[in-house]
Amino acid sequence: MTLDPTAALTAAKRTFQMEAEAVANLAQKLDQQFPRACELMLASTGRIIVTGMGKSGHIARKIAATLASTGTPAHFVHPGEASHGDMGMITAQDVVVALSNSGTAVEILTLLPLLKRLGVPLIAMTGNPDSALALASDAHLDTGVETEACPLDLAPTSSTTTALVMGDALAIALLEARGFTAEDFAFSHPGGKLGRKLLLKVADVMREGSAIPRVNSATKLIDALLEISQKGLGMTTVIDQDDVLLGLFTDGDLRRTLDKGLDVTSTLIREVMTTGAKTIGANHLAAEALNIMEQNKISALVVAEGNSVRGVIHLMDLLREGIA
Repeated sequence: MTLDPTAALTAAKRTFQMEAEAVANLAQKLDQQFPRACELMLASTGRIIVTGMGKSGHIARKIAATLASTGTPAHFVHPGEASHGDMGMITAQDVVVALSNSGTAVEILTLLPLLKRLGVPLIAMTGNPDSALALASDAHLDTGVETEACPLDLAPTSSTTTALVMGDALAIALLEARGFTAEDFAFSHPGGKLGRKLLLKVADVMREGSAIPRVNSATKLIDALLEISQKGLGMTTVIDQDDVLLGLFTDGDLRRTLDKGLDVTSTLIREVMTTGAKTIGANHLAAEALNIMEQNKISALVVAEGNSVRGVIHLMDLLREGIA
């Protein structure tokens, strides 16, 4: 058996086109059943139970995972296992989302009397509005396709794609309705770089106390250079007696000072410091600090509360934490 590269590329492009058209056609099928489904899910005081058999079951698992990670508690229940004990996972406070392209999956239809007895709202996602599952539902989402991308029109391909996209649409609509934020998202994704980027606050990584480079405005430049060298951040804050930030002196300021031929032993720091320094609050995300640094091409940022210096955050700190 040999592969014809041209035929393979043709098959791929045909599949892309057919599935893209199937997704595009979903917009034409949308009606008031979609907001009705969203309302049922939002009103739930329990969880969203997503179920499906076969390929629909695989899509149902992904939809449940997407819902759960975007602020809507959800999990997958296998309809076959539900008939053998897992029905106990479903409570009267839940909402069930059932996927079946034909709308006739026996394993799901078997559950309908039990769901009705519990009074559980049912959202059906099928390709047949006249199917038993669709007619039994409180809201029906039509994910039907004219033909599968499979050349035999047998293997679920376009139909599973449209079901997946419809699930994503539900998740996004609910996310927006709940006012779900990036920080909320981070609590569902605490691991890895994404979690750290969304959860780590400036206060978690800033230099505090004696680690803050600071001099008063009457300090001589040579003494300020000693402070910069000792603290190792390439800068120092300039403060008054109340710890209020007056300005900064950085490596760049030093180069400009030397270019002017000023005497480092007699020049006062207030004469050469830079005012109007960029600052950030301790409760801001560390990722926000990185964004400010990148936009202003600086490597350190003063952490301030009002006008008072509370700390300093350096690019090295963010690199060490995997934020940059």
